[in-house]
Amino acid sequence: MGDSPKKPNVKKKKKRGGSKKKMTVEQSIAYKRVSEWVFLDRSSVPANSSATDDDFAAAVINHGKLSEKLVFELHSHSICSDGFLSPSKLVERAHQNGVKVLSLTDHDTMAGIPEALDAARRFGIKIIPGVEISTIYYPRGESGSEEPVHILAYYSSCGPTRSEELEKFLANIRDGRYLRAKNMISKLNKLKFPLKWEQVAKIAGKGVAPGRLHVARAMVEEGYVENLKQAFARYLYDGGPAYSTGNEPLAEEAVQFICETGGVAVLAHPWALKNPVAIVRRLKDAGLHGIEVYRSDGRLAVYSDLADAYDLIKLGGSDFHGRGGQSESNLGSVSLPVLAVNDFLRAARPIWCGAIRGILENYAEDPSQSKLVQIMKFGKTRRVLKGGSLVKSKCDLIDLCLSSWLTSEERQDSAFEAIKLKLSGLPINEEGIQAVTADKYSSF
Repeated sequence: MGDSPKKPNVKKKKKRGGSKKKMTVEQSIAYKRVSEWVFLDRSSVPANSSATDDDFAAAVINHGKLSEKLVFELHSHSICSDGFLSPSKLVERAHQNGVKVLSLTDHDTMAGIPEALDAARRFGIKIIPGVEISTIYYPRGESGSEEPVHILAYYSSCGPTRSEELEKFLANIRDGRYLRAKNMISKLNKLKFPLKWEQVAKIAGKGVAPGRLHVARAMVEEGYVENLKQAFARYLYDGGPAYSTGNEPLAEEAVQFICETGGVAVLAHPWALKNPVAIVRRLKDAGLHGIEVYRSDGRLAVYSDLADAYDLIKLGGSDFHGRGGQSESNLGSVSLPVLAVNDFLRAARPIWCGAIRGILENYAEDPSQSKLVQIMKFGKTRRVLKGGSLVKSKCDLIDLCLSSWLTSEERQDSAFEAIKLKLSGLPINEEGIQAVTADKYSSF
């Protein structure tokens, strides 16, 4: 096991109800900054809003008699990878659970983001474009063995820079998932389980790279195991008798690539790792920004300490798939402290601002239709044009793109002013708008 932490010590959530403690000055400042970002493209937060602290609440905004808690859900999956709900149904479920900021982080694909954005517009939810990248860790002269590592990437409203390169990077991993699933089926066949590829492919759905969960579901359907948990515990766990790897890149290479494409890199579910300390040490050197520390049952102290030791942001999410059952955490069930959310945004926003600036500068130099489509795929501009708008020029598009993600001070940066000046005289034709809105749920 190498230098793996001891058994996780979970700090339980305090029971809700009863009297509310007033926020500290530090929490109040963090609350104000978080809420301002969440509501950038909406009406401003009332000056007389009162804030309370229930230890794990990200923020509470009181509009008269209505008290609305801001819930961040930063780890979720849809049918575009191994989830059970469509992106739009996932957003609807998030809305029902009170989520205000949602990141769809499907495995090795961002194909579900545009559909999630369209649904989010109806429910008033802010979407952080995300992806969970499958990687592999190889020890170098360290104790322990190779193991799979998942890295969460969070991007801005303009999506990743070098988007075509990122798509090729992810596509290569997805291709490996097909090979991996076939190898797992072959191993199961040798274990006297006559599972067929067609069964797994049907469960995964058209165009979806199959994962272990799809294989497990096929095993349940065929009666080889009683439930998904048993399929993983007996056959599909890391290093298990039916386990297989695919085309996963090195974990440190994935972290570096996320950083190079304007993303925030966060280590997912470190409690599932055999050698988390060595992995965190390696990934921190590669540019890792954060680590999941919070779960629906509270904060895991050992990983919180690990985050402190390596100066990493502390995050968390439900890892919701929609499979149902008591063992699955629901959307929005992980309550992030306001200070943790503020730390995340404080680290992420300069990265996102730089990425947006780079993407728009590139577009200003060559305002092609393909680049416009890419910009609009992940942000508010796409949603406005889809519903019809009075946008007349490409400069108007830039203003829309920036208004939901950057403050007025950030938008007044000289670089953004220069970009808008270049685009101010360039009109948007109807064919361009149709091309963008027709590119509804293209793969990424």
